[in-house]
Amino acid sequence: MTNEKFSLADLLPGLQNKDEFFEKILHETNPWRRAWRLTVAFIVLTFIYGVIMGFYSGPLQAVTAGMKVPLLFLLSLLICFPAFFILQLILGSKMRLIHMAVIVLSGYFLTGAIMVSFTPIVLLFVLTGGNYYFLQLLHIAIFAVAGIFGMKMVLDALKYSCEEKNVYPKTGVVVFRFWVVILAFVGIQLAWNLQPFLAEKTAAYAMFKKYKGNFYTAVVYSIQQLSNPAADANRRTHPDVRPRLFTDTTKVVE
Repeated sequence: MTNEKFSLADLLPGLQNKDEFFEKILHETNPWRRAWRLTVAFIVLTFIYGVIMGFYSGPLQAVTAGMKVPLLFLLSLLICFPAFFILQLILGSKMRLIHMAVIVLSGYFLTGAIMVSFTPIVLLFVLTGGNYYFLQLLHIAIFAVAGIFGMKMVLDALKYSCEEKNVYPKTGVVVFRFWVVILAFVGIQLAWNLQPFLAEKTAAYAMFKKYKGNFYTAVVYSIQQLSNPAADANRRTHPDVRPRLFTDTTKVVE
């Protein structure tokens, strides 16, 4: 057994060494160790981001969000990965399960690293009295940007496996794009059920809360409140008053 040490460069593909990175994944003698290191590193990164995310609402919410963010990603993967792997086998993939898992986990790790890179920006708005609805939309944007880059890395790895190594079917690359959409919808649904990640400063702490409506109406509601400060002030003074669009359909985080 070798005592090979992993560095950040071993876990993150660069623009100039992507092919070398993918080659290492496909021919690694002990892919389980890489999978374990990627998982641990990803959990640490997303825990840090979750703590910063929930810090706006107090220390208890910060710790809770720190646990929920990695749980959200890992549950989404656990739910969606089996269907993805079986479909690839049916389409003719010759890639081992562990190698495919390492590729997806590498994308997750890149996602977590990008999210953490945005934490100074998030902290700036939190410490300077950032608007609650603005912070909600900012976090959604960061999740989306980081996720796009992470899944793009996975797509590049699958294309390399297809075009250079002939161990992955071309149809599988197309199927992966659809799978990413399914993964996103599953993640959004889980996020809605695991909330709150972020709560208003005046709200009492709660690990979980039940909300009417769905993620999409809550996003529209946040945009409305952000673009109409007077309505937000009125809502704070009269909590029962809400825009007609959301009457009996949604209730955003309190």
